[in-house]
Amino acid sequence: MRSISGRGLFTGTGLIIAGLAATLVALVFPIWSYADRSGTGVDTLNAESVSTSFGPLSAQDREFVTKVRLAGLWELPAGQQAEDRGTTRAVRTAGEHLVEGHTFLDARVRSVAARLGLELPNQPSEQQRAWLATLSAARGREYDRQFANILRAAHGKVFGLVAQIRASTRNSLVRDLADDANTTVLDHITVLEATGLVDFDALARDAASASAPPLTRSPAPAGPKSSPSPPVPATPTPTYSLPPAATARPSDDGADGTADGGAETGDNKS
Repeated sequence: MRSISGRGLFTGTGLIIAGLAATLVALVFPIWSYADRSGTGVDTLNAESVSTSFGPLSAQDREFVTKVRLAGLWELPAGQQAEDRGTTRAVRTAGEHLVEGHTFLDARVRSVAARLGLELPNQPSEQQRAWLATLSAARGREYDRQFANILRAAHGKVFGLVAQIRASTRNSLVRDLADDANTTVLDHITVLEATGLVDFDALARDAASASAPPLTRSPAPAGPKSSPSPPVPATPTPTYSLPPAATARPSDDGADGTADGGAETGDNKS
């Protein structure tokens, strides 16, 4: 009996010690694992980037270059089709802008891809081919409406990607391409909206359905109780002294230095 009780006491104490040790390991393990953990956003960025003479080229940069090429593969023929089928001058003008913009942008993206050693697609994606098929099947005013809305929705999605790339890329060629794409896409959005056929409610619903729902539901903001007062301009108080204002534009005949120098000397004397 005495030996059995002793063995039971020893077993119970061992279990308590083992439980405490397991708890300590459970507390320490997350700290250790996160301290030596890979797979964070920065780790992924570095792992998927390659070095080039124009700066690091990330996976997102490469995807952007590909998408610029894909956009031209279907939007250029869509623009050519709108030039022929559009029933209004505004629709035909939008088609002209699409042809001109993507002819330029496609030449740019092929040049950038060649300098970065990237392979580009030569066929539109399955979804883009479906859009072209929808346009080809439409006629008259229905064609105008489908053209304006399909192309406007596609450009709206690309517009956000262009801004993201322009803000974050470390590659100078990709940055320049994003500048050109931004100008082109914004021009196309403008002329498509000028047709007067864009369904902005549908665009808003599509954007809302694609975004993540808010964590909490906030009530609708109350309307203004009264008209706000006009803003009062604030007078800045600079902590540095400003140089004197120029009184004349420097001449272009090479005597700029002499003229400026004389004026500066006069100021110093005064």
